[in-house]
Amino acid sequence: MTDRTLCLGEALVDVVLRDGAEPSEHVGGSLFNVACGLASLGDPTSILSWWGRDVRGHRIAETAARAGVDVVPGSDGAANTPLAYAHVDAEGRATYEFDLTWEVPPTSSLERYGHLHTGSFAATLAPGSDGVADVVRRIRDHATVSYDPNIRPALMGTPAEVLPRVMEMIAQADVVKASDEDIAWLHPDEPVEDVMRRWIAAGPAMVVLTRGPWGAYALLAGNRDMLHVDQLTVEVGDTVGAGDSFMAGLVSGLLDAGYLGSRYAARRLRAAQWSDVQPALHRAVITSALTVSRAGAYAPSMDEVHAVRAQDPTLR
Repeated sequence: MTDRTLCLGEALVDVVLRDGAEPSEHVGGSLFNVACGLASLGDPTSILSWWGRDVRGHRIAETAARAGVDVVPGSDGAANTPLAYAHVDAEGRATYEFDLTWEVPPTSSLERYGHLHTGSFAATLAPGSDGVADVVRRIRDHATVSYDPNIRPALMGTPAEVLPRVMEMIAQADVVKASDEDIAWLHPDEPVEDVMRRWIAAGPAMVVLTRGPWGAYALLAGNRDMLHVDQLTVEVGDTVGAGDSFMAGLVSGLLDAGYLGSRYAARRLRAAQWSDVQPALHRAVITSALTVSRAGAYAPSMDEVHAVRAQDPTLR
């Protein structure tokens, strides 16, 4: 078993656009945000991605180094660094437009990684999506997998076009996290509870649905009941990176508890009950709340998580 996590997917530069303000640029991308979040929480983390050797690409590499994220060689092989234009409204919600390509650099041995996290458009956008599926198949013989669809309609075509690959990834994953907006796009007019139950029947040991200020729902393969986890009340800076921070907190908590990181851990997770995984869910709620209380995709530390828990003993 190894304690290193590989995040496979996009790293890019967010160009944030707000009414009445000058555009600002920030290093981001769903998988990059999760990698930085995990590293900030003390989990050894690498990223396998696709950016350029231009000024913006150098900023990504420098940001990864400062965060303590190891960059897998070949990740800087793109012709240009990907851009995401984030249009932030008066309530802090972001919608996106993209200017990018996506490929998976060649990878040799994956033995050093005990867990793989992937998702977003990396799992559905050609030609890189086939590379993602190949890495998932290769790593599952010894490692665990988590997946976040993180739907981006501007890059993913129609629900009918993308759903087969999404379901393929769900079936290969041990943990799946999605937002209520993701499910509404993929499965319009279906109750989210029914979708979650169908997803967990497809193979994962755990499915989690985030619902913004209404907290999160969770299902376990070994428990018939659905758990509701309340969100923390904070003053919102913006929601950029909120779902990624939740994902980092969840994966970090499950790694620390021994429910991710090896196929043995995967078997433990499949037999887990709510008392076993609730601390990881609470960590996810805390990290997400700390992120939305700041502007941008802020990555909280374990010291900050401990400080929140110290103020509220029910978050143990």
